Amino acid sequence: MKLVAGNSNRPLAEAIAAYLGIPLAKCQVKRFADMEIFVELQENVRGEDVFILQSTSFPANDHLMEMLILIDALKRSSAKRITAVMPYFGYARQDRRTAGRTPISAKLVANLITEAGADRVLTLDLHAGQIQGFFDIPTDNLFGAPVMVRDIKERMPNGDKVVVSPDVGGVVRARALAKRIDAQLAIVDKRRERPGESEVMSIIGDVAGRSCLLVDDIVDSGGTLCNAAEALLEKGATEVYAFITHGVLSGGAVSRIANSKLKELVITDSIMPTEAVKVARNIRVLPINGLMGEAIARTASESSVSSLFD
Repeated sequence: MKLVAGNSNRPLAEAIAAYLGIPLAKCQVKRFADMEIFVELQENVRGEDVFILQSTSFPANDHLMEMLILIDALKRSSAKRITAVMPYFGYARQDRRTAGRTPISAKLVANLITEAGADRVLTLDLHAGQIQGFFDIPTDNLFGAPVMVRDIKERMPNGDKVVVSPDVGGVVRARALAKRIDAQLAIVDKRRERPGESEVMSIIGDVAGRSCLLVDDIVDSGGTLCNAAEALLEKGATEVYAFITHGVLSGGAVSRIANSKLKELVITDSIMPTEAVKVARNIRVLPINGLMGEAIARTASESSVSSLFD
């Protein structure tokens, strides 16, 4: 098989290649003066099983277009099978119509990837599981929970812990992680007045005297986590951690979290960490190259991917 990397998260691509013991294929992705994207594959891919490693993180449109052009280049170069490996699937939050005359952009992106010529999609912790049904090609949605559970057991082996969902929509994800570490479950009841802003209303569950682990798939502005941490501490929690798969962290999110009451925010490297993230006092990055690499290896060998999470 061949591994082809876009520009969105080169360090993760190199780490996945190192895990698999396969060098990244020689490929040039550059831009013309007017910022048009140009791709040139510099080695033979005819008849190969090719995996494109590309998160559609900021700048989302550029990275999405890079991936589409890479898919087209591989298809026209007679690759046997093309798998789009997207550790972070951008536009996933636009998975339904929230008001009249609005798009379902996640479905549009799924159509673009399919029409470009991808044969499979491999992604991590989709914002909404039903997005898998937006694709007309096989789609594997991996879970970051095993990586987080391992980290929690290594760093927090003792103490009374409770897993907290920051909203009602994340209860299934939080319950699954709570079951893995044998912890209780709590829910933050919040009201979102407008995108990017949230107000915590109440805490459902007993958190007094316990360490709280907030669990979610995406942290963007950080407002929800900071508000939730403050509310949990007011209810008697001893300390609050957050385990989030995708650290979007736009705008002043890093500063907001650094100055918050969160003891630690743990994110994965599905999105390449910025320098601000790397030096933040209470943000830590978990590597997912082993998880993604193992899923790629199993896909290539036609082995079970779902058994990774048994």
